[in-house]
Amino acid sequence: MSTSNHIYFDNAATTPLLPEVVEEMTQAMTSLSGNPSSIHSQGRNARAKIEEARRTIAEGIQASIGELFFTSSATESNNTIIHQAIRTHKIKRIISSPIEHPCVLNTCKSYADNQEVEVVMLDVKSDGSVDLNQLKSIISSGPKTLVSLMYGNNEIGTINPIKEIAELTHEHGGLVHTDAVQVLGKFPVDVNDLGVDYLSGTAHKIHGPKGIAFMYIKGDHMIPPYMLGGAQERNMRAGTENIYGIAGFAKAFELALQDMESRKTDITELRKYFRKELLQAIPDVQINGPQHDEGLYHILSVSFPSTPKNEMLIYNLDIHKICSSAGSACSSGTNTGSHVLAAINPDSDRITIRFSFSHLNTIEEVDQVVQVLKEIMLPNS
Repeated sequence: MSTSNHIYFDNAATTPLLPEVVEEMTQAMTSLSGNPSSIHSQGRNARAKIEEARRTIAEGIQASIGELFFTSSATESNNTIIHQAIRTHKIKRIISSPIEHPCVLNTCKSYADNQEVEVVMLDVKSDGSVDLNQLKSIISSGPKTLVSLMYGNNEIGTINPIKEIAELTHEHGGLVHTDAVQVLGKFPVDVNDLGVDYLSGTAHKIHGPKGIAFMYIKGDHMIPPYMLGGAQERNMRAGTENIYGIAGFAKAFELALQDMESRKTDITELRKYFRKELLQAIPDVQINGPQHDEGLYHILSVSFPSTPKNEMLIYNLDIHKICSSAGSACSSGTNTGSHVLAAINPDSDRITIRFSFSHLNTIEEVDQVVQVLKEIMLPNS
């Protein structure tokens, strides 16, 4: 998708709003002026819109409406779930991995630093997958455990076998949380089939608005609120609800479910084409993560040889109005590098760019990006 003559290949960081979503939000903004906690007609109308959206999203993940709660972000959802599950269900150990999103990693680190809960990080293979035999060995003994592993990795696209992880964890009395941000709307998500106890998702990865997300909390593993105040979200999350964001989230998710297969086909073909053209055009290019289209189809993590002209590659692409990412959006604005790439290949000095796509991107854009990369890296070709 070109915006103001830019090519936008950073859809794993966030996605542009679809016109239908903007229309839905605009309608909510102009017609729903009441506070959804008020009992007058304007308040009831606002409340009805929230509950309609809740039903849309809950049904889309096969959850009960009583198990779905709106939050401001997946970061808030993940923090709430981990903190409150530990406090409520007498969790004494967290098992996670070193390639989780920082909101999970830093939450785990806070417990490790305070020595409140044992924190175990699983080994990850070169493709980013966790060692299930190691998980089985660890969880087969010891205290009650919360396993927190993301469904799909936001940097390299590795998909974890969450259903198998949940079955293994439950065999030993543990609970399972998964961050499904990169999978929601791109693959079917059925919380009952997965068997998870907690799951988070957000709107802005599926062409919805920023600042709105949800947490799924299984009915028999409820937790108390993390944010205290009013009785919003059935006493689970205090604060006046983001009606306009909620309306936009529901519309974006509805469209994602409706167009899931067609989007998947288009994006998969685009990614395959980009991968093929890159490998042919640029010497010594490597692909991080799953190698045979087994991962997230909208993410392509590309590793280039470390040379003086490649050190500023992300900035040179930006100068050419190409939006991509050096790892994830959470690390690309800093000089600390990618914790994901450090975990899967700690000795590498290569330069990595994450390209991520949506159904709004085109083959013509891929051709332009490949040509620019050739001009930057092979100026005499």
